[in-house]
This record gives sequence, structure tokens and C-alpha cells, in this order.
Amino acid sequence: MHERAGTPATESDLINVEALVKAYYDRDPDVSEPDQRVAFGTSGHRGSSLTTSFNEQHILAITQAIVEYRTSQGITGPLFIGADTHALSAPAMTTALEVLVGNQVRVLVDRFDDFVPTPALSHAILKWNNDPVRRAEGEADGIVITPSHNPPGDGGFKYNPPHGGPADSEATSWIAHRANGLIADNMRGVLEAEPSGVETYDFRGNYVDDLESIIDFDAIRRSGVRIGADPLGGASVNYWSAIRDKYNIDLTVVNERVDPTWSFMTLDWDGKIRMDPSSPYAMASVLAHAGEFDILTGNDADADRHGIVTPDGGLMNPNHYLAVAVEYLFGHRSGWRADAAIGKTLVSSSMIDRVAAALRRRLWEVPVGFKWFVPGLLDGSVGFGGEESAGASFLRFDGTAWTTDKDGILLCLLASEIRAVTGRSPSQLYAELVARFGDPAYERTDAAATPAQKSVLGKLDAASIEATDLAGDPITAKLSDAPGNAAAIGGVKVATADAWFAARPSGTENVYKIYAESFRGPEHLKSVQAAAKQLVDDALADA
Repeated sequence: MHERAGTPATESDLINVEALVKAYYDRDPDVSEPDQRVAFGTSGHRGSSLTTSFNEQHILAITQAIVEYRTSQGITGPLFIGADTHALSAPAMTTALEVLVGNQVRVLVDRFDDFVPTPALSHAILKWNNDPVRRAEGEADGIVITPSHNPPGDGGFKYNPPHGGPADSEATSWIAHRANGLIADNMRGVLEAEPSGVETYDFRGNYVDDLESIIDFDAIRRSGVRIGADPLGGASVNYWSAIRDKYNIDLTVVNERVDPTWSFMTLDWDGKIRMDPSSPYAMASVLAHAGEFDILTGNDADADRHGIVTPDGGLMNPNHYLAVAVEYLFGHRSGWRADAAIGKTLVSSSMIDRVAAALRRRLWEVPVGFKWFVPGLLDGSVGFGGEESAGASFLRFDGTAWTTDKDGILLCLLASEIRAVTGRSPSQLYAELVARFGDPAYERTDAAATPAQKSVLGKLDAASIEATDLAGDPITAKLSDAPGNAAAIGGVKVATADAWFAARPSGTENVYKIYAESFRGPEHLKSVQAAAKQLVDDALADA
């Protein structure tokens, strides 16, 4: 923990925006260096111009590769594109438009030159493709330029195919391979043109007007719930006032500042500026307003994550809120399929498992990454999909898809609906779940690992773990594939009746991540974590 975690940023913490943008254009990546290659994680390619990992050549090549990929897939409709408030997003947007126009792709940008949240772009893709008349013109897809909650010096670039959600590994691998090839070949094959004649689309208006199909604003309005919303300087900044005005609810935007240095933020746990609405350190300035509202919320830079603050409980742990949201939604959405499942990533809390069992709903447990929820949200077989990192989405009242990417705005609004309909805060409702199912202790820690060990862990077969007990309790499951869809989890998960751990290699650092939870309290959790590290280290001993 950094000694200044939770304290206001100072001048020395801020990025030099001019130097950052200059490096974007001046530095040329060397793809023989692993850290300078195009590499898609669970949410696109990310990096910084100052480390030559997010520069003009990267975006030129990635965009050209996307153009070629969509052609190979027969995608002939428009491409929606939007960007968040990071300093590198605007130059990357200009670069991408030059390539898209150079390749004669029909492009739609925001009508009001506004920032575009990830969920608004996913919503736009689905709205186009669900309209038979528009779809006849060709399926649409999209690009979101954002590194999500990452620090101000970072940039990010995500591709969403026609299903509206994050591209799957097959697509991103193809795009990354082609992009690195273009860079290595001195950008031969990249077509560029002045970005003229680009069409526009009202992302904000279409998204906000459609929210009544998924959120009970009548209940929120009648109850008089006092709502505070902090965009944390991100892309949702103009959406919250539009929601207030459209639905006439008691909502205050507590911070409307947009500053690419994020000078108004408090430092996160490691002393960095990071727009993580699930972190009490990054949200410290927001928490100062907790007593002023019935529900107070925060979003990250592209608004695909949520933070929920209640006057009685402070900032909710994302796992706690997901469990409350699941119980509420499956009790108040009669238009959903009777067999609609509850989707969770395998590193999310087992409290959700216990709620699902009580609801007699199928639990659909998948690997880390929101892309796994896309098929179920599209066909209505999954009513809710959520990640422990404060990302989730769910179906409309009628059981049809809303977005197939994470929607932090939606989950924030749901907290107000829950408060309005039940008369209790999400924190109070979680306390009721604890009284029924137990009080789990949950934590994620990191342990050192060499690149070779990370590679072994990512391919580890759970059968190679020979232990029969975990922290003194019999092991009931050893997993290297997710039970929901049999996809490889890129690590292992080991469970007992009252505890579990999962270990996965980091994609960016020489560490592996241990997620662990115990329903027998913090001390038992420590025992689980120690046993988990030993089990994994033993399995990696020969790497």
C-alpha cells in the first residue's frame, strides 16, 4: 500500500499531456521487442506512448487489420467509433478515422463530438443490427478507444464485432498478428485518407432514450431517491445530466470536470492515478459526499465499470453488489425466460452461487472476460452477467439484449431502482444475504513468477495438483476449465465446501494472481491463501 493512497493528487503526480501526445507521433515501435508489439488482453490493446506501446503506428496497423478482418468476415455495414477522455484517445481517434476513410469504410462518429462510453457503443451496434431495414444495409460493428480505468498516461483500443461485445480470442489474435506484420513491414498495405465525409450518430440520445426499457424510472421518481453521480472525469459526464433531464429524477452530477491529467483524483492503492470506481482509494473524494445522497455512484473513464456508495455502508465491494443485483433482478424481471441463467466469472464471489441456489436458477460460471457472456445475453439464456471487477450487464424488461459489453451506467441506475422498490439500500440487502448465507472474506493477491512459470500456469491441468485438502478441508473440485462452458480458464481453481482459490498468470507483469474466498472468516482466508501459494508453487517447481 502506497503511503499516499487515498490522498489528493499533486502536481508531481500529473502527466505531461504535451509530451505524451508528442511521443504518440514521434516514437516508432519495434515489434521485435515484446513490450512494443500489438497485444490484445481481455479488453483490447493497451499501452502508453512513453513506453512505445501505444503509438501512431500501432493504431494505423490495428485499424487496417480490423478493416481486413471485417472484410474477411463479410461485415459490410457501418462501423461505429467513439473515444473516452484519456489524452491519447483523441489522436488515436484521428489516426483510426484516416485509415477507415482510406479504406472506404462507412464510419459513424458522435453527432455532438462528445465522448462515447463503451456501453453506448455496444448499444448502438445492437440497435442497428436488430433493425431489419438497417441490417439489410450490412451488419455494423465498432471500435472504442479507451484503456478503461487505467492511468492518464495510457491509451487503449478495443474492437467490438457485430454481436456488440468484446471480440473473442480468435478475432483479436488475427488482428494482432496482422497488425504486427504491418508494422514490421514498414506499414506497407496501410491505406490512409483525410477523414472527410464521415457520418454522425447520436450515441447519447439513443442510449438515454432507451433506458426506460430496462430501468424502472417511475419507481425511482415516485420514491424521491436522492442520487449523486460522479463520472470520475470519464465519458459518461454528459450522459448523467441527460438521464436526469429525460426522466425527471432527483440526480446531481457531483463532478463535471474533464481533465486529461485527472488532477482532481485521489491516488489509488499503489500511488497512481487510476479511475477505478471499485477502489476506496480512487473513490476517496467521492466518498466525502456519501451522506448527501441515498445512492452515490462512480464510473471509470469509459463507463463500463460501476461503484456503488450507500450512506449506511460506504463503497460496496463489487462482489457484494453483484450478489444483491442478482437476487433483486431475478425477483423483479418477470419478462425474462424462466430458465435464464445467472452468469459469473469463476473468480467472482461464491455468495452468488448461494443466491443462485436459493433462487433455483442455473449458475453459469465462465473464465475471466466479459466476452464469455455475449452469446447468452444475445439469446436471453443468460439474464445477468457479472465480473468481480465491477463490470456487468443484464437483459431488458422483455428479456432481450440491452448491451453485450459491460455497462457501468446501467448498474449504477439499478442501485437507485433497488433502493426505490425495496425501500432498503443495497448495503442493507447485502447484510440480509450475509445473515442467510454467511459472511465471506475475499481478496486478490499477487505472487512473483517468471515468464516460464506464467506460461506453465496458464496451461496447467488441475489434475497436476496432487493435494486432497485445502487449509484443512477436503477439496471438492479442481478446475482448469470453467464449468459453465468448458473453456480453459488459463490457470486453476480449487474449491472446498466453504472456500476456494483461483490462480492465473498476469498478462502484463511477472506475477500470478491468487483470488481466494472463505466463508469462515479472514483468518481462514489467510490459511487458504498460504495453502494456495504453496500448491501453485509446487506445481510450478519444475518450470
